[in-house]
Amino acid sequence: MRVSARLSEQVGALLLAAALAAAAPAVAEAPRRVVSINLCTDQLAMMLAAPGQLLSVSHLATEPQTSAMVEEARAYPANRGQAEEVFLMHPDVVLAGTFTARQSVDLLRSLGIEVVELPPANAFSDIPDQLRTVGRALGREARAEELVAEFEADLARLKVDLPPARAAMYYPRGYTTGSGTLADAILRHTGFSNVAAELGLDGGGDLPLERLVMAQPDMIVTSSPYPGASRAEELMDHPALQAVRAEAGSVEVSDGGWICGTPAVLQALEVMGEARRNLAAVRLTELDGSR
Repeated sequence: MRVSARLSEQVGALLLAAALAAAAPAVAEAPRRVVSINLCTDQLAMMLAAPGQLLSVSHLATEPQTSAMVEEARAYPANRGQAEEVFLMHPDVVLAGTFTARQSVDLLRSLGIEVVELPPANAFSDIPDQLRTVGRALGREARAEELVAEFEADLARLKVDLPPARAAMYYPRGYTTGSGTLADAILRHTGFSNVAAELGLDGGGDLPLERLVMAQPDMIVTSSPYPGASRAEELMDHPALQAVRAEAGSVEVSDGGWICGTPAVLQALEVMGEARRNLAAVRLTELDGSR
């Protein structure tokens, strides 16, 4: 009887273990072949992918004017986001932005390929979310958490505690960005307020030169000029703008650290933090000289 009872207990335990194993969700295998077709997912994928996992990034990833990871991107074949070329790479997962060519995304999905889309980041709080999203898609959750921790520590370190100086971002054709944008968050984190936000601009848009002059900003933020010449950039040489830049502080930045919701924004924070401290030093010198 004791043997029979013990055998029954063992059988019951085995049946219970089998039932629990059947009920447990299967652990998804990490994708072996990943393609990115968006500038921002390019950077997240290069930060997170295991060796050999990432097959291709978009051609924009090697553009110095827009990419924060040009050298890293040159190690990968470039794609132009066309569904046909991506399909022939036989990807397990494709990473895209929500504004990436819709026809390509829809066609890839219709062909049975998983496409993970990320929206644009408009705040620092979006960056950990995007790291985790791509980390899950690649089966690299642990690496994503490491990068999140590093990013949040660096973000705290780069906070500038000075009274806000008024900065105006001004790009070719008079383009600027106001509230609710990653660029606005960068300014506010580094001791600046955003003139475009003060003037009521939400998101991106054009700022007439006359309004910029009348606003009398403390700092003008412009982008590094693109190769060649364009009519859009002619405004940057306007005498009125040059007069404002001569009166205010001025800093020229690379767009790569301002566009995407990735830890690359730390590069922009370093530059703008230094610009704010330099401006404070200049203003202090001017104050001492006026006494």
